[in-house]
Amino acid sequence: MKNWKDRIMINPSISHGRPCIKGTRVWVSLIVDNFAAGSSEDEILKAYPSLTKEDIHAALAFAAEMSRERYVDVPLEGAK
Repeated sequence: MKNWKDRIMINPSISHGRPCIKGTRVWVSLIVDNFAAGSSEDEILKAYPSLTKEDIHAALAFAAEMSRERYVDVPLEGAK
């Protein structure tokens, strides 16, 4: 999704400044965590009726962007 910035907001007064879907208090990380736990897109939409499929796609695009831009310490394969 090219326009994830149109759907993601950060406001220090809302949800402690965590990235959220605009117009909601649904954290991007909550959406990504649900996918990581095995939830389907339809299950997420049912659990959070204020979201749209485009919001979910924006959250995933934002997460992908963050993974390219931030260093995360991940152990090397085979390292002990």
